[in-house]
Amino acid sequence: QSTVCEKIMELLGQNEVEQRQRKVLILSQDSFYKVLTAEQQAKALKGQYNFDHPDAFDNDLMHSTLKNIVEGRTVEVPTYDFVTHSRLAETTVVYPADVVLFEGILVFYNQDIRDMFHLRLFVDTDSDVRLSRRVLRDMKRGRDLEQILTQYTTFVKPAFEEFCLPTKKYADVIIPRGVDNMVAINLIVQHIQDILNGDICKWQRGAVNGHGRTYKRPFPEPTESSSVLAAGKRSHLESSSRPH
Repeated sequence: QSTVCEKIMELLGQNEVEQRQRKVLILSQDSFYKVLTAEQQAKALKGQYNFDHPDAFDNDLMHSTLKNIVEGRTVEVPTYDFVTHSRLAETTVVYPADVVLFEGILVFYNQDIRDMFHLRLFVDTDSDVRLSRRVLRDMKRGRDLEQILTQYTTFVKPAFEEFCLPTKKYADVIIPRGVDNMVAINLIVQHIQDILNGDICKWQRGAVNGHGRTYKRPFPEPTESSSVLAAGKRSHLESSSRPH
């Protein structure tokens, strides 16, 4: 979830650093929603468009943007307006960083994108918590409760079970209870600090060299998703949120 990434940034003290000087940044899959046709946008405004389907994302743009980030380039990331369901003309400039937290609901679904990450985290959150957070967030976006619940039962929950939950098998680490699991979050923060200090552990170096992961590390205690992408010193970590 995005809240997990925000907590990681807070604990690393990166929120207090000027943006182009940050060593760690967050990039969201939400930014890469496709531009809707007039017909699709009309459906979206009525809560009748499935934003939780893999086809809702511009995977080509997502892949090329991540590739440029890995290669140390400054990139322009689309800005998406969740009230009007449209991609805005202005973009967000993302500067090179040592660690990039890439978060989203379907970050593991596309293999080409999934294979770019060297540590994949799945943030496991109770379904009731996901629903309550969604209701509160969407009401702030001006949507009525009936539309929110209809969209949830029609699109969100079925899509989660069909597309998101099965990607849990690709995770290297599962974080139960989301942002409430401070033991897990502190371990991830320490891992990122090790990367920033140049102390990348052997199993991650193996992944960077293309030899794959050597093991999975579930955190103590046992649904949505997160990961770390690395090229040389550069590493990326992703999580999951439910934007619509």
